[in-house]
Amino acid sequence: MRFQAARRTVHVLLASLALASPAILLAQPQDKPIRIMVGASPGGGTDILARMLADKFAPSLKQTVVVENRPGASNTIAADMTAHAVADGTTLLLATNTAQAVAPHLLKLRYDPLKDLQPIGLVAVMPNVLVVPSSAPYRSVKDLLAGMADKPGSFKYASSGIGSTQHVGGEAFGLSTGTRSTHIPYKGSSQAHIDLISGEVSMMFDSASSAMSQIKAGKLRPLAVAADRRSAELPDVPTLSEQGVKGADVQTWYGLYVTGGTPRPTVDRLAAELARVLKLPDVQARIRGLGGEITLLGVEQFAEMNRSEYERYGKLVREAGIKAE
Repeated sequence: MRFQAARRTVHVLLASLALASPAILLAQPQDKPIRIMVGASPGGGTDILARMLADKFAPSLKQTVVVENRPGASNTIAADMTAHAVADGTTLLLATNTAQAVAPHLLKLRYDPLKDLQPIGLVAVMPNVLVVPSSAPYRSVKDLLAGMADKPGSFKYASSGIGSTQHVGGEAFGLSTGTRSTHIPYKGSSQAHIDLISGEVSMMFDSASSAMSQIKAGKLRPLAVAADRRSAELPDVPTLSEQGVKGADVQTWYGLYVTGGTPRPTVDRLAAELARVLKLPDVQARIRGLGGEITLLGVEQFAEMNRSEYERYGKLVREAGIKAE
């Protein structure tokens, strides 16, 4: 009888939680702002998506939602701050596979990306695009390779940091084509674009979300899409594979996380809110405009993807011999 009474009490509590307001489910005072941590500089793809989510979350969650940029260390500074925050649902992380799947195999971290950060959901997947300054003479990958052959060792490629997908993409390109170029890491794509546009660096394997505005402005020229098919936003740009380069496809995915140990009702509420936002027509149009795709995954599905990608990139880092410089 006591067991049945206790079970009825649990059912009542669960029903109450299901009907509770978002602010109550997030288990914190409504005047405490929600932070979305971003491991890259303002203006890059991660920052763009984070600010879009913040704008959509705030009215529904009835709380202030702010974006905090903490660039550096391959996006792991923001991840570290999220991992060590109070587990009350007020500190979120919009991360890429740079911090979650690549950097942990290169850097000594103070947190475990698989245990200390709770996956909420996949936000978008963006192909990486090989871009050069619009002032460069190269119109195709063939042209670029010919230029690299004429001036061996003189080419530099930019990335948003050591261990980023741009870094991995550059190394994979070198392995696939038998070429060598010098890696120049920056604290985010927006900073790298300055030197790329000026010609200080030769090329970049940037995420479409970060590069698209510069491409549309005519400041960067896309030579290839590093994916298994062309981008809907860049239909005239062939893939690397179409141009004879195999095994160098690297995409950038963006996922939302919360501090590990956050109560499951809070995690589920955040996941439901993310799914709602990703179904909005204007959000879908914005992500498509950045060259991305949306795939809705549940908490468990995204957690499995997160683990699988961690293992896949670990293998790639080892095989390519990528080191923290």
